[in-house]
Amino acid sequence: MCTTIAMRTAVRGSGKGANGWFTLDHANVGYDHPYHAPYEHALSLDFVNDAQGPSARVAVELTRDSARGLAEAILTALDEADAYEGDAAAAAGDAALGDAAAGAPSAALGR
Repeated sequence: MCTTIAMRTAVRGSGKGANGWFTLDHANVGYDHPYHAPYEHALSLDFVNDAQGPSARVAVELTRDSARGLAEAILTALDEADAYEGDAAAAAGDAALGDAAAGAPSAALGR
C-alpha cells in the first residue's frame, strides 16, 4: 500500500548529476515504494533543479535506519559547524535564505 508521505523544501546548494554539477533549488523527501532499492518502502531524497530539466536531479533511496543515521550525522556536523562558525553566523545565513529555504518544508506532495 502506498503511504503518500511526501514533502518539498527549498534548498541552496549544488548537486552532481549525469551531466556534471548543477544548482539545486529544492529537495523532495518521501517515504513510499522505492523505484530501485529492493525494499517494500524506503525514504527517498530527490535533489532537483526543475528549471534545468530531468538531468538536474540526484535521487537517493534509503532504509529507515540508514536515513536516521544520515540525519543524525547531518545534525552532528551542523552542531560542529555552528561551534566552528559561531551560532550568530549560522543564524544570519539562515535568515538570509528565509524560512522556506532554511529547511522548513514548504509543501506536501502527493504521488
